[in-house]
Amino acid sequence: MTSRNRIKQYVDESYYHIYNRGVAKRVIFKEKQDYAVFLNLLKRYLDDKPSFDQSGREYEYLHDRIELLAFCLMPNHYHLLIYAQEAAAMTRLLRGVATSYSTYFNKKYERIGPLFQDRFKASWILRDNYLLHISRYIHLNPKDWRTWEYSSLAYYLGMKDAAWVRPKRMLELFENKNYEQFVADYESQKQIWDELKHELADY
Repeated sequence: MTSRNRIKQYVDESYYHIYNRGVAKRVIFKEKQDYAVFLNLLKRYLDDKPSFDQSGREYEYLHDRIELLAFCLMPNHYHLLIYAQEAAAMTRLLRGVATSYSTYFNKKYERIGPLFQDRFKASWILRDNYLLHISRYIHLNPKDWRTWEYSSLAYYLGMKDAAWVRPKRMLELFENKNYEQFVADYESQKQIWDELKHELADY
């Protein structure tokens, strides 16, 4: 039976929640450097200026084809919220990042074989209210979500700014509302849901 989100039929000018985890739920980010390498790979493809390898060859430039709206990296999985101007760019981005990061990780930790459990999963987002919910769900992944270094929350709160992280589409939906409070309002509900998922997984 084909699992949900396994068949990749993507649509241009659409929002997607992308996620993946380590094979057998293994840790994929062990040290600060690992998080930094993964984020720099996203920047490589999504920055507003092309990047080049050591031989001067240009990496694929996707800034005008896909927008990274939000992200959160956790020790054994990651979440991305993206807007794809061109649907094909999503696969190009994730394939490039996953291949390069797996090569880096396997070399560093002297391992072989796949690092990620499967190809990335992508949920197509069709409603604004669900889009808003996904953004705060992503930012609430870590328990210390207000101070977690490896999420895009700081970009939403005006503490950081970068051309490859583009929360503008999301923040425009809030007008003058407080985004941090919007996230905090859901914190207790997410904790209850996480506990329920854990119980069901152990059943």
